[in-house]
Amino acid sequence: MFETGIRQFRMAMAMVWGKPINPRNVERLVEDGLKTMEEFGAPGDDIQELLEGPFADPNVRKEFQQRAIQRTARRLARVSPYYQKLFASQSRDPGKLTLADMPRVPVTVKQSLQKQQQDFVTTDTQPYIATRTTGTTGNPAEVWLSHYEDEINPRDCMQINISSRATAAVHQNVRVCRLAGARVRVLGIIPPEESVDSLLGGGDEAPTLLSTYPSYLAQLVKAARRRGLGPNDFKLRRIDCGGEVLSNALIRAAQKTFGQIRINDNFGMTEVLPVSGRVCNQQHLHPDLNMGYVEVIDPQSGEPAAPGALGSLVVTPYYPYRECMPVFRYDTRDMVRCLPDESLTCDLAAVPAVSRIQGKAEHILHIDGKVVTLRDLVEAFETLPSEPWPARFQARAVGDHIEMVVPENLLKNLGADEIEHHFAAAGIALQVARKGVPESELTYLRPLRADLLESTFAARRD
Repeated sequence: MFETGIRQFRMAMAMVWGKPINPRNVERLVEDGLKTMEEFGAPGDDIQELLEGPFADPNVRKEFQQRAIQRTARRLARVSPYYQKLFASQSRDPGKLTLADMPRVPVTVKQSLQKQQQDFVTTDTQPYIATRTTGTTGNPAEVWLSHYEDEINPRDCMQINISSRATAAVHQNVRVCRLAGARVRVLGIIPPEESVDSLLGGGDEAPTLLSTYPSYLAQLVKAARRRGLGPNDFKLRRIDCGGEVLSNALIRAAQKTFGQIRINDNFGMTEVLPVSGRVCNQQHLHPDLNMGYVEVIDPQSGEPAAPGALGSLVVTPYYPYRECMPVFRYDTRDMVRCLPDESLTCDLAAVPAVSRIQGKAEHILHIDGKVVTLRDLVEAFETLPSEPWPARFQARAVGDHIEMVVPENLLKNLGADEIEHHFAAAGIALQVARKGVPESELTYLRPLRADLLESTFAARRD
């Protein structure tokens, strides 16, 4: 117990003072946690508090965040060509930045990351592995990580159905499984029938955890249902989704197919690794404030978004968690709503929160003075009686309504009038094009991560 306390103290001090975390110390802490779980059935409160960070006290939280921002900015001004120029142009002393100063620092956008990639690579690190965004929201960006940057137990087996181009996300999942002593299957985005075969496994070989995208989860649900499979056929206890809007309708469908298990709607993106977020029992998104500073800004003014308003998540990963190609105030363009200015009562109440991701800023539509988000459209679409998962459509605002193009098969099953009445019941004025898009052209409607299919010889045998 004394040795565990020393390791926890070292971990905490590394977080507070911004020193590189000793990987072996982390491994030993995980080992301690696993021993605690084996003996008592759950991790101790001290381990849980360490993982959640010092955020229950607002004053402690502010001091921690300000210290981390100053530490990160000082280093960027010294070793990042891009941010050396940015801070110099602002005539700011990075080491004296306060949280109140943050809205005055220009945000970093994806286009800069694409066009000036080499200027983002720091001069004091050696690039080790490149990871790319998927490109479903535009041209992909490539991000380099160093060797350093690279709730599971030993009885688990994780199946990873993530695109192989998302190297860092796959690598992180594998490393976490290794630390916990769990097994892992990296399958990628293969034909869903093959992934279902793997989920069925055999005895103790069946996966207990699944990491994937919402659109691919929808395909897995359909593939399982076509074979008449249900909860008794699987051993999954948790599904982690991210990268796209996960609708409540799809969550219910997945639980009906795979069992009443926990399905997490997580936030994460390549550009701001390792900062992530998880959704609580009251459907708030809680960013991991141990790893970075998170703001919500008005997309037009750049000022902090007001309570209840839509805003874009802006993320600054702290040093030393990102060292090779860091970003400062990266504008993710992922839209969320600020929560009302009142105390939280959820199971993660100690950590500040926002709403679940509402979609990208470029997908926000304005009709008759009303804002309609991608989540609004997906939630309504995926509750249609024909269960058209994953949601495929093309939408644009025209005056007081939204014009939508949908798959040809959906029109044959329901008809435009029924679809329009369904959306009207959800408070969305919609006009559906009377001509749909054929099956072979669905990716032109709305590209999804499930479209990044990696073919296999097994799929070609039939």
